[in-house]
Amino acid sequence: MAADKSSRSHEGWQLYRRLLQYVIPYRKIFFFAVIAMVIVAVTQPVLPYFLKGITDKGFIEQDAEYIRLIPLYIIGLFLIRGTAAFISQYGIYWIGRNIIYDVRREMFQRLIHLPIRFFDENNSASLVSKLIYDVEQVANAATSALTTLVKDGLTVILLLAYLAYLDFTLTILFLTIGPLLAWFVRDMSKRFRTVSTAIQQSMGRIAHVTKEASEGQRILKTFGGHEKELQHFHEVNSENKAHYMKKAAVSAMSVPVVELFVAFALAGLIYFMLQQAQSEGATVGTFVAYLTTMLLIMPPVRRLTKINEPLQTGIAAARSVFGLMDEQEEVDEGHGRLEAVEGHVEYRDVSFGYHDDVSVLSSISFAIEPGQIVALVGSSGSGKTTIASLLARFYDPDGGSISIEGVDIRSLQLKELRKHIAIVPQETILFDGSIAENITYGVEGPVDTEKLKSAVDAANVSEFAERFSEGLEAQIGERGVRLSGGQRQRIAIARAIYKDAPILILDEATSALDTRSERHVQEAMLHLMEKRTTLVIAHRLSTIEHADQIIVLQEGHILEQGTHHALMQRNGAYAELHQKHFRDLDVIED
Repeated sequence: MAADKSSRSHEGWQLYRRLLQYVIPYRKIFFFAVIAMVIVAVTQPVLPYFLKGITDKGFIEQDAEYIRLIPLYIIGLFLIRGTAAFISQYGIYWIGRNIIYDVRREMFQRLIHLPIRFFDENNSASLVSKLIYDVEQVANAATSALTTLVKDGLTVILLLAYLAYLDFTLTILFLTIGPLLAWFVRDMSKRFRTVSTAIQQSMGRIAHVTKEASEGQRILKTFGGHEKELQHFHEVNSENKAHYMKKAAVSAMSVPVVELFVAFALAGLIYFMLQQAQSEGATVGTFVAYLTTMLLIMPPVRRLTKINEPLQTGIAAARSVFGLMDEQEEVDEGHGRLEAVEGHVEYRDVSFGYHDDVSVLSSISFAIEPGQIVALVGSSGSGKTTIASLLARFYDPDGGSISIEGVDIRSLQLKELRKHIAIVPQETILFDGSIAENITYGVEGPVDTEKLKSAVDAANVSEFAERFSEGLEAQIGERGVRLSGGQRQRIAIARAIYKDAPILILDEATSALDTRSERHVQEAMLHLMEKRTTLVIAHRLSTIEHADQIIVLQEGHILEQGTHHALMQRNGAYAELHQKHFRDLDVIED
């Protein structure tokens, strides 16, 4: 038990040390913030010292020179404290927001480079929570908790030293500030509400971008959208930081201004009281100073006793944050390149399982010649999608090999491999933006307008894009909510046409479309498959009768393969699937 506690303590300290590494780039600002904290702490015992002098020299001794100068001393003290408090609070907040910005940037960069298997095992909501909530707690542990330790710790030490200097306890007067302070607090409250609303909205935009990048990993990776997503995230992240800095300015300003109001009110009241003072007594000032010091020491002691809570919360959040940042990125150890790709693809004795004890594919072997169409058919769970996913290296096979132009794809750089592959998934993935931006997604350099127009025409996108007043610049909304299923599918096809990759993975998805939409999509697919090596995951057998080769899968094994005509003559598994498919269609039509 003691060993476990010691281990957890050591782990917590290691996490906190790693967390403090993010402060190093801002060490100069941190140094000035700490100096400002020291000034605030050092000036804390000065107030009870002044009160002792006011009581003894003003009220008791009636020192006219002291009475004349003491209001200036008090105002000067609070000006120094206010300035130092603003510098320390704003400086620490500035460092905290930059730490959050840096950590989120690193997390997001790691997130979009993680393998597909990671996203299979983690839902997007938990990832968004890590990126938004957990990072906030981490920054709180790195800055606010550290501030409390430095400033309040030093304050307590100095106040204790002053208490030791005093011999006995005295009394203090409290002042009440009038309507001016009430107006200021009300104004600050309005500013806080405005800035807080803007922060909430910017947080929603960060969650939105992150969710899109998480759910669109296959498209992002295949079309090379890493830089685009990083830039998009940079924009919303910068906006979020700017709003937080506005809030920091309001927060840092409010306390010293209130204290300054108190100083003026206190200075004026004391001045008039001392002018009228007639009493004598050497111990009154000491009593006031001692009591004031006691009151001043209570808040920092209270904050220090609560410091463990944000520290432990921050350490727990750091464990979550660093756990994501330590995840292994996609294995990309290949260095090979493909100079000319005609589209020859070969699977050799490929086996694969998502888990060690469950086999999904076993001894899969087939070849696709350049320009051929190969269709994969079979019941759900037979391994069709897995075969396609292995070609794009979303996963690596457990055994066997997959080659393009005779080159094992594991020897290629991921970017080099995927630039030769385009995907049209069954579940169409579109990003929040314009029609044109989605078609040209991930393409480096300026947009080729002629090539874009050709892709739009070939995919029948112009048929519905012309209905929007903005044309191809029309915003389609999150996941293309302003478009129908067929329209979204045609944009996905146009995206693949624009990329002009020699190898196409086509998860044929027309079963949920109406007849008119299906006709448009089928026409677009024919344009897309021209002169391309195409691997089709077939859902409607009637759409793949023209395929050069049909592979029938069952529980990860190849049962049959050949042309539609040859397989129908064999009267085996494919013929049975084909007959059942058309019987089901007849039932649906009836």
